[in-house]
Amino acid sequence: MHEKSIELLNKAVGEEVAALQQYMYFHFHCDDQGYDLLAGLFKKTAIEEMMHAEKLAERILFLGGDVELKASADVKKVQDVTEMLKMARQMEIDSARDYNLWANECGTNADSVSKKLFEELVVDEELHYDQYDSELENMDRFGKEYLALQSIERGRNRAMGAPGE
Repeated sequence: MHEKSIELLNKAVGEEVAALQQYMYFHFHCDDQGYDLLAGLFKKTAIEEMMHAEKLAERILFLGGDVELKASADVKKVQDVTEMLKMARQMEIDSARDYNLWANECGTNADSVSKKLFEELVVDEELHYDQYDSELENMDRFGKEYLALQSIERGRNRAMGAPGE
């Protein structure tokens, strides 16, 4: 009865799993480069994407489907911070677009709960987009000095005895 919703929900699980893997990759590299604030942003977003996958999986199981836990894309080996932010921003734009379309499709198929879930995810994805867009604006405005400030912040925190991640 809800085959189309289950299919769309599983596509979304794949996108969320791919996103969380990509964001953790970015987190590791930003952390390694000393960019604590960006590392923290990528880690926080990865955790939120994992929570999205969980909500989607719960809905799939409720509808009697099986969760296909396959990432929709492989991790891209991007290590330049500006390119990471551009890629993250585009990923969020794409997810918001897909989830809007899929919400409408679920509504058309008389599945208002899945529709609402997709609409809620759009709100989160747009917030993520805004965060990455703001970081890119900071990069444009302050250039490499913006990244240098993050490295200085790490050194200051360590000198004051703040524990690292």
